[in-house]
Amino acid sequence: MAWEREPDQAALALTPLLHQRWSSRVYDPQHHLSDDDLTTLLEAARWAPSAGNSQPWAFLVGRRGDATHSAFVEQLSRGNSFWAPRASALMVSLHRIAAEPGSDFPYSDYAAYDLGQAAAHITVQAQSMGLYVHQFAGFDHDRVARVFEVPDHWQVTTGIAVGRLAPVSTIEDVEPSLAVRERRLRQRNPLSQFVFEKSFGTSAGWLPGPGRQQSHTNDPGFGPQP
Repeated sequence: MAWEREPDQAALALTPLLHQRWSSRVYDPQHHLSDDDLTTLLEAARWAPSAGNSQPWAFLVGRRGDATHSAFVEQLSRGNSFWAPRASALMVSLHRIAAEPGSDFPYSDYAAYDLGQAAAHITVQAQSMGLYVHQFAGFDHDRVARVFEVPDHWQVTTGIAVGRLAPVSTIEDVEPSLAVRERRLRQRNPLSQFVFEKSFGTSAGWLPGPGRQQSHTNDPGFGPQP
């Protein structure tokens, strides 16, 4: 039995790599990520666009069972420690926050933005390979920087879990509440809350559905919704 999730009808127009994506917590602890597959995921990051082709990203990579994975698992928050170690690989993403010592290459103010694009590339590439990615921030960033000897001009940013989904039966039998959570409909703000024209907060008139040409700047509900 496969994981079946209720789709958002508006998302069906997207490529399946996007509308079928979700940040799973139900990884198969028996799945091994091969050298080739791991390399392919990071090649996707390597080819992400960046300001001035600065490529201001880096990744610490550990696969389940190796020393890097084990060292990172020790730094996870309680909320992430019950699911993330099952992933086939855990990565720590980093972005450059200052120029390299002794380098003439200028630091880019858009480094964090560029890292986000590289991480998104990993997510879409993983989906195309039948793998799932869950990005998270719940871990001790400072300790990770110390344990892995991260230079001062780099900043530890997020964790990235990647792996294959566990069979439905193994999750429903052991953690039924997690199985229910995995099937929930994903929630996103409507386009009218963040696509504007004429002035910030005025929804674009060409958007479909209700809420067109409404101003949201003084709306207490303007912003992320659950």
